[in-house]
Amino acid sequence: MKAKPPNPRVSSWAAPLATGFGIGHLPWAPGTWASLVTTLFWWFLSSVLRPSWQSAAALLLSGLATGLGVLSATSVARETGDKDPRSVVIDEVAGQLIAFIAIPASWKSLLLGFILFRGFDIVKPPPVRQLEQLPEGLGIVMDDVAAGVYAFGIMQILLHTGLLPK
Repeated sequence: MKAKPPNPRVSSWAAPLATGFGIGHLPWAPGTWASLVTTLFWWFLSSVLRPSWQSAAALLLSGLATGLGVLSATSVARETGDKDPRSVVIDEVAGQLIAFIAIPASWKSLLLGFILFRGFDIVKPPPVRQLEQLPEGLGIVMDDVAAGVYAFGIMQILLHTGLLPK
């Protein structure tokens, strides 16, 4: 019996990355699951990093997720013919990590960052929704990056006013 040939419409590198290694294929709320897994990943990673390295690590990881996200989302969108495939969740990973830049990694601050990011990603206040109109992977990813920036801004205001839970 011959092995089934790979689907020519699915890239060997882009699909796993864009779908968060399969999280995007979950039948219910894959974006929320991707944000939750990212939050748990960051909680673990921040527990093993020196506090002085956490901000740089969050910045680096969010930059990598954004850059690789644009490339992989573009590839998956082209291959599937879908402008914004539901299975692409690398954009949630990037946006969620942005919300965690330069905040203490306590369970309360991570929970608040998760809630703020998901809220901005769902509501899509201006210009978040308008960024979806950018071409291909740029439009898929940049609206979530903007939602992450909104969450980051609120988190920083709360941190600097002493209202961020620790």
